[in-house]
This record gives sequence, C-alpha cells and structure tokens, in this order.
Amino acid sequence: MSLKKALDEEAARKKISRDWLILSILSDHVDLSVHTVFQVSTSGALVAGVYDKEVTVATLLEHGNFGLGTFAGLDGEMVVLDGRAYQAQGSGKVTEATAEAGAPFAVITAFSPDATGSLPSVISFADLEAKCDALRNSDNIFYALRLHGHFPYVKARVVNPPAPGTALAEAAKSQSEFVFEDVEGTLVGIWSPSFASAFSVEGYHFHFISDDRQHGGHVLDVRADTLAFAIEALSDYRLVLPETEAYLKANLHRDIAAELNAAERGH
Repeated sequence: MSLKKALDEEAARKKISRDWLILSILSDHVDLSVHTVFQVSTSGALVAGVYDKEVTVATLLEHGNFGLGTFAGLDGEMVVLDGRAYQAQGSGKVTEATAEAGAPFAVITAFSPDATGSLPSVISFADLEAKCDALRNSDNIFYALRLHGHFPYVKARVVNPPAPGTALAEAAKSQSEFVFEDVEGTLVGIWSPSFASAFSVEGYHFHFISDDRQHGGHVLDVRADTLAFAIEALSDYRLVLPETEAYLKANLHRDIAAELNAAERGH
C-alpha cells in the first residue's frame, strides 16, 4: 500500500483531512505542543459564510485543552477549558459538546502559562483590554489568556444558526444577547497581532463560561472584581485550511477586518 493511500484511508476513518492527519502525526512525534496555537480555517472564511463541519471536537482536543471557536452551522459559541469543550447556544443553554460535534473554526492550544498573578478590578471591556495589554511584552506574537474570578456583570452574545451561506455580519444581526450578573466564571481569551487580521480575530477575543457551566458566550462587555490571570506567549502558529468546495470557491477578497469587527465586537 502506498503512503498516500494509507494516509487517505486513515484520514477517512477519522473523518479529517489528510493535511490535518499529517499535522496530528507530526505533533505526536515532534515537540510542537509548547507555545503552539492551532487554528482551524480562517476568520475570513466565517465572514464569507463558510461554516460547515471541518473537524470534530475530539480532533481539536487532541491538539490542546484551551481555546475558543464556533460550531458547524454557527450553532453557538465554543469554549474549551481544562480539556473540555462547551457549547453555548442561542437559547441560553450550555452543554458539554460531544466528541463528534463539528467545528468550522477554532483556535486552541495546550495551555502552559508563562506568568500568573492578579489583575485589578475591571470596569469595561476597554479597561480589560488595557489591563491585559500590560501583561504582554510584544505586539507581534499570539497570546492565550485565562482570567478567573467574580464578575458583577458580563454581556455576552451567541450567534443563532442562519441559513447556509449567510455572511457572518448578517448572521450576527439575529444573535441572542445575555447579561450575567454576580457570577463566578472564566474568560478564555486569545490575542492576535494586527498582521493576522486577514485570517484571525485581531486583538482580544474572549469567550466566557460560568463555574457552574450554566452560562456562556462571546464577550461584548464586562465588569469584574480582582481576577486571577494566567498568560502564555504563543510563538508557534499552525493553520489548517479547509478543503471543502465551499471554502475553495469562497470570495475572500473583501474587507474582512471591517465585517469581522462588526460581527465580533458588536459595533
């Protein structure tokens, strides 16, 4: 049997692309896990309405225990924390995702913080960004941030599944918004440098999940008491692109940053 045929058969068995299988094999045999961020697909593909299942949650968790993303059909927000993937849906329901649940876009890492400590109280999302800026020592690499504590106020959104092919900015117009008050929980965050705006969410991207796993979503605004923080600099970046017809034929030559800002940041 040829190597290519063996790879194709194994990829078909695992229901993943050959490229993703090769990446998985390499990561198992080469020390790629430390300070590595794995990203499935691009933010531009989401903006263009490409959000079919690309990988399973089980496959994602082979490459990390911390991160965020969305689910096939834009069916909710993904929060990956302590090796478990949670799905916050537009109904307000939060459940642990099944191993076979599909993801069209996700950013995940094997979280190994470089620094920990306390973050002073936060009065807004902009204040959170400013305080997290002080924790970073570069604008040219990626970072993973975990912030835990008591939140007097969290405003979050969850995109509801739109018709297939609907652009993200249009889909976001029918999102569900929630306000969580007096809640203990965790912010799961990824910071991406400006040069990554064509394929990732530039700046801070935070998802929230409560300690009781009953509340969660994409963070729009926040107030918090003193938070315990952990941060990791991610200098190794791995991007796996979809091989679906929808992705290969999608129009990605558009103002992705502006449309993504409208959809992700709520303005």
